[in-house]
Amino acid sequence: MLYLKRRLLAIAVLAAMATTCTVAISPAIAQPRQVEKIPTATGYGGSVSTVDPEASAAAMSILRKGGNAVDAAVAAAATLGVTEPYSAGIGGGGYFVYYNAKTGKVRTIDGRETSPSAMPTDAFNDPATGAPYNFTPELVTSGVAVGVPGTPATWDRALKRWGTMSLSQTLKPAIKVAKAGFVVDQTFRDQTLENKLRFNTFTSTQDLFLPGGDAPAVGSIFKNPDIAKTYSLLAKKGTDAFYTGQVAQDIVDSVTRPPLSGDTDLPVPVGFMSTDDLAAYKSIDRAPTHVSYRGLDVYGMAPSSSGGTTVGEALNILEGYDLKSMPTEEVLHHYVEAASLAFADRAAYVADPAFVNIPQKALTDQLFGQERACNIDSATAGTKPFAPGDVTSYDGKCPTSTVASGDETDTENISTTNLTVADRWGNVVEYTLTIEQTGGSGIVVPERGFLLNNELTDFSPTGPNRIEPNKRPRSSMSPTIVLKDGAPYLALGSPGGSTIITTVLQTLVNRVDRGMNISQAVAAPRAAPWNGPSVTAEPEFIEQYASKLKLFGHDFYPSGDSFTAEAEIGAATAIEFGPNGLQTAVAEPTRRGGGSALVLKPAK
Repeated sequence: MLYLKRRLLAIAVLAAMATTCTVAISPAIAQPRQVEKIPTATGYGGSVSTVDPEASAAAMSILRKGGNAVDAAVAAAATLGVTEPYSAGIGGGGYFVYYNAKTGKVRTIDGRETSPSAMPTDAFNDPATGAPYNFTPELVTSGVAVGVPGTPATWDRALKRWGTMSLSQTLKPAIKVAKAGFVVDQTFRDQTLENKLRFNTFTSTQDLFLPGGDAPAVGSIFKNPDIAKTYSLLAKKGTDAFYTGQVAQDIVDSVTRPPLSGDTDLPVPVGFMSTDDLAAYKSIDRAPTHVSYRGLDVYGMAPSSSGGTTVGEALNILEGYDLKSMPTEEVLHHYVEAASLAFADRAAYVADPAFVNIPQKALTDQLFGQERACNIDSATAGTKPFAPGDVTSYDGKCPTSTVASGDETDTENISTTNLTVADRWGNVVEYTLTIEQTGGSGIVVPERGFLLNNELTDFSPTGPNRIEPNKRPRSSMSPTIVLKDGAPYLALGSPGGSTIITTVLQTLVNRVDRGMNISQAVAAPRAAPWNGPSVTAEPEFIEQYASKLKLFGHDFYPSGDSFTAEAEIGAATAIEFGPNGLQTAVAEPTRRGGGSALVLKPAK
């Protein structure tokens, strides 16, 4: 009854408002965005957690129609491309992790973007001066930062391998939302205004997101008929209509000849993408990473993502410590040290496996983790940055020598989204997708309704992750599925750039070692160690724990003052699986305005 009252109130308010929005308000046909967000839902028969109520509702509608977790995940992801266009969409990429209840196996798809075949290794340098472009807002607002998108290919591959519905069926909820519109919230307006300079650089982006020179007003209905048409085209002709034909040409034109407005002074370096690059793109099946932690089987995403190896290595390091018996500050001290050690190895060894011989077996080997734990003093923080470990010779005993530290700058940005879905048959999907920066490259493909990514800024100036043609930049996305006795126990993931790794790791430690339930584990304040001299942490974490952790030698600075620019770290989603088919779907209670968790049946 409370929900019905709120929905009727929203309709009445919207009908009365004469607000300015992208398309005129039409209360008779527009379906207001459900703004009520429930962070935890418990029940049976299927569940979903996303950052957005429209996306969660889209997934649930597919589950109700008999679709499985894969079908529902694609529906949710497509809807996020409408309602969360600054974080995800068909102009980006991501990683799809799937537990198949019939086989009992975890499988993954690498849908990461690739650099164009003609991409020079000095593409991020100004040809007029030879000096690197300033990173933001210049380089991130460009055609040269755009990678070949992988999201449509990921959806196609997942549905053909494991789905039960067609792409056309799974796109219907997103098309409906794009046509009818959704109610603009404060987050959408704020993110638009934060990108006003970048968005004003392109005519197509101005027209969509800054009508009349201002961001859509809170409470107005925002429609995107162009993305509805693009989705309808894909629904009719399949994803080949994205990677070939006129859509592909429109993408290439936007990258190589961006639709400049002339209203800003940003240089907008052009890119090197061709229609051949789009036609040649393939998503890749990869074996998941796997480690055992406290008797649980933890599966993650293998390179080109660094998530699975880095989370897995940190867990292997922590395996040797009885965290449950430690005071909280000691647990957090070991968490910071283990994460820092794993980040040292991430920087030294992980990149696109097509270009780099990655020692994945070593990085996820328990003996290697034991050896890396020798660097942890239980009473004192080690001097950062830690050097990487020797992956060529390890036996679980403390080494007598170290490997030289690498010199690498991590520029991975925070704006991504994550979703978790489970169905009545026990299948589970954990899917993280992104367009990189909030607002991606800032370039909306004209008349197509979606933003292009700026993922190529994830390349590093030097080291294994340096820029090269046809290469996938390293990612921190960490979609994770945990099994207990061969059955799903927990699935989780998060956005947040390089803080994704530590968000997933800390949530696992919270749940498994600190005795929190899954809702508490997700909501708890976060710190994001990265193997630097200081630890980025949320203000609440600093308030609660910094004074005791400083006794160990740890130094903290608030995340709002760091590269992340936001005080919040991550925006996790998760589902935990209990006895007799019970599913507990959990989203953030407050971060990013809170998320949306739904279950198919509250009771059996």
